[in-house]
Amino acid sequence: MKINESAENYLETILILSKIKPVVRGVDIAEELGFKKSSVSVAMKHLRESNYITVSKEGFITLTESGQEIAEMIYERHQILSAGLIKLGVAKEIALEDACRIEHVISSESFQAIKAHMNLKTKDEDLS
Repeated sequence: MKINESAENYLETILILSKIKPVVRGVDIAEELGFKKSSVSVAMKHLRESNYITVSKEGFITLTESGQEIAEMIYERHQILSAGLIKLGVAKEIALEDACRIEHVISSESFQAIKAHMNLKTKDEDLS
């Protein structure tokens, strides 16, 4: 299930857009990421060939089960890492940028430890 950072970013973007739009198209992804439509088209071809997405004849992009799994994993990492950095006092813009870089290289073991620690800290704070 190891794919490159660029592919992970595309899958995460498709997931996020699918939460706010009725359908996701290549043009939506290009607009969201600030990329050329041609670059997105090439990336979608690779994701489709790797069975991470399907594309309908109308051009609507849908995550497959494996694509959804990867997208949700990356999105969860982004959410938890950025929230943790913000909580530590990092400026929101910097925290979001750093979380975006970290989410692709952090090991599952380290991420799970951070996630458990943050959940523990949150619970401890709720009690005070």
